[in-house]
Amino acid sequence: MTRLKQFCLPALWLWRDRLWPLLRRPWLGIPLSLLLVLAAADRLFPLPLPADDLARVVLAEDGTPLWRFADHDGVWRYPVSPAEVSPYYLDALLTYEDRWFYRHPGVNPLALGRAAWQNLRGGRVLSGGSTLSMQVARLLDPHARSYAGKLKQLWRTAQLEWHLSKDEILTLYLNRAPFGGTLQGVAAASWAYLGKPPSQLTRAEAALLAVLPQAPSRLRPDRHPERAQAARDKVLKRLASFAVWPQSAIKDALEEPVLLAPRQEPSLAPLLARRLNTRASPPLIRTTLDAALQRRLEDLLLGWRARLPERTSAAILVVEQPSMAVRAYLGSVDIGDARRFGHVDMVSAVRSPGSTLKPFLYGMALDEGLIHSESLLQDVPRRYGDYRPGNFAAGFSGAVSASEALASSLNLPAVQLLEAYGPKRFAGELRSAGVPLLLPPLAEPNLALILGGAGSRLEELVSGYSAFARGGKAARLRFQPQDELLERRLLSPGAAWIVRRILSGQARPDRDPRAQLVQRPTLAWKTGTSYGFRDAWAIGVAPRHVIGVWIGRPDGTPVPGQFGLASAAPLLLQVHDLLANRDSQRGIAPAQEAQPASVGVAAICWPLGQALPRSDPNCRRQRFAWTLAGTVPPTLQAQDQPLGLGLQEQLWLNPQGLRVDAACPGATRHSLALWPAPLEPWLPRRERRSARLPAVDPTCPPQSAPAVAPLSIVGVREGDRLRRPAGSTEPLRLRLTALGGSGRHWWFVDGQPVAQSLAGSAINQRFSRPGDYQLSVLDESGQTARLLFRVLD
Repeated sequence: MTRLKQFCLPALWLWRDRLWPLLRRPWLGIPLSLLLVLAAADRLFPLPLPADDLARVVLAEDGTPLWRFADHDGVWRYPVSPAEVSPYYLDALLTYEDRWFYRHPGVNPLALGRAAWQNLRGGRVLSGGSTLSMQVARLLDPHARSYAGKLKQLWRTAQLEWHLSKDEILTLYLNRAPFGGTLQGVAAASWAYLGKPPSQLTRAEAALLAVLPQAPSRLRPDRHPERAQAARDKVLKRLASFAVWPQSAIKDALEEPVLLAPRQEPSLAPLLARRLNTRASPPLIRTTLDAALQRRLEDLLLGWRARLPERTSAAILVVEQPSMAVRAYLGSVDIGDARRFGHVDMVSAVRSPGSTLKPFLYGMALDEGLIHSESLLQDVPRRYGDYRPGNFAAGFSGAVSASEALASSLNLPAVQLLEAYGPKRFAGELRSAGVPLLLPPLAEPNLALILGGAGSRLEELVSGYSAFARGGKAARLRFQPQDELLERRLLSPGAAWIVRRILSGQARPDRDPRAQLVQRPTLAWKTGTSYGFRDAWAIGVAPRHVIGVWIGRPDGTPVPGQFGLASAAPLLLQVHDLLANRDSQRGIAPAQEAQPASVGVAAICWPLGQALPRSDPNCRRQRFAWTLAGTVPPTLQAQDQPLGLGLQEQLWLNPQGLRVDAACPGATRHSLALWPAPLEPWLPRRERRSARLPAVDPTCPPQSAPAVAPLSIVGVREGDRLRRPAGSTEPLRLRLTALGGSGRHWWFVDGQPVAQSLAGSAINQRFSRPGDYQLSVLDESGQTARLLFRVLD
């Protein structure tokens, strides 16, 4: 009623003041009255142009349909414009359906008269006189096959011609014409029946698709190929009769059989399609994906399904690092596999990143001047209050370089480094670069971050790893062509270059004298495993791509025995090989990577970590290191290990080389480089303090603080070979005690914390498997003791 009032009141005023005087003139009254009636009818019964019915098609970068979302009727529609359709199809369509389309006003009287005459003579419907405009009108507003329905169609046709251009009407036909089943539009039919875009149709294919809407069910080429070919040939002969195409081309098209591609609905990248499909999305959702690569990787991952444990899923993300365009997006093994939670997108899911954050920390420490690539770090038992981190691999290694610690993913050196750099600062730097770490409410960053004590997403980790290929700048992933390339500084170019060298196996300049000349690094990769074997990670930086792989159970339950190196790394390497082969076949060579000017090589000596002549007695072990800006930082000392301080001890020696007090006659001052005390159990005997320190002169001994009794393990000896009692299947049980040291003791077996005890008290430990074991103990003063033994089967 409101709509009628809004229309009628102004119309009445217009009628009274302006139109009624004109209508009283006979020669104007009749035509003007007719126009007024038509205008009123057009206003009261507007043209039902199609609104957004939420039908969407997700496209790869080349236009290949990846996934489709049908409308409320289940119809798949792929919108195109006339410019995106083969000219052959437009020729066939207009010649067969409506030769005068661009000349008539929507209705062709001659065609209607001819059709009526033919139908009357034959006593049945032999042909129709509908124009394309009339067919579009029927598609937009279906009507009954009656005289009233025909009048309704003519009225809608007139409205179409009033409101739309010819090209707009043709576009509606291209997108709404029925092609059988749930297909509407020539593009959907072209992809479904022929497996190609409508822009690439041959003459024979164009003729076939031009005639299908005449009887889509009866002429479907996948069900009735003979009927479809006969109808196609009819179109080709009409084109020949009007000389639209050359006779030779018509002849070749007539000889071409109807060949159909395997009927497949778009079924690639479903989880990315779901992610991008919103009410604000256009009908065509364009992505940066490579359809061929996506299909190859989905087939590859389906082949891996049998190798995965029960209820385990996997995710793969491939990004072309120069443009940061996402080329493949696999959020699960199979979206239809409910037992593996295939509907859960693990690319965007929050999981524990395990050790995948370590390369970022080493790069930041390089930039901060805390380390160089061969800095001495300590892989020994440590305690931080109630936190006692262990190693994933068996045992502790003692003295390790920064590059060895990163390449072997050792936990204790990483914790030592994070302690020096600061966990809050580390988390803040990552967040600023677009790699946020998610913590529980009210929780603050702590040392557990570097071992996976926070949440992250695969897509964010891949974004962060792009910094190692982009001169230290981490860039946001681009899922759609219109997405901007946004990047933020994470590391310096030199630090990113050094870390990438370490991860690609070129960490030691002395082992690869030409390393600084290598322009095309191989795959640099890092694995990670979260606590309880819940997540297995592998992230790689290839010459042109960044690849991320995750394997685990989406519900977060543990998968015993699953870890990054064994589970995710083989899949990463297989994806990398596939990408490398594709690039090689296409003749794509990676861009050359120049060594940054800030990166140099220095010969350094342990234990001080600085440059010394090889002949210097304090140069106990020489190594060649990558350095930044010529900086050679000294060995990083642990903050809570007082016995590890004083790496350079000042001594007073008499002329005989014996240690004496500074006040003794003839005493001279000397500097002696010593290894950190916690490393003692892992050092050769000649490098331990007892062997390095000169003997004391009993006549004038130096003043010294009382020494803490050395720590030792009782209950098993170094090198023991132990066997379970004959005929017993029970694990071997050992009663272990630590002598010496001070305060509480913490015990580790193969790098994993297993127990704690008070000084002088014993623990009972079981050893169930045969093989080698490393047993370590740590006291409150920072002293450590360790030994190796074997359990025989």
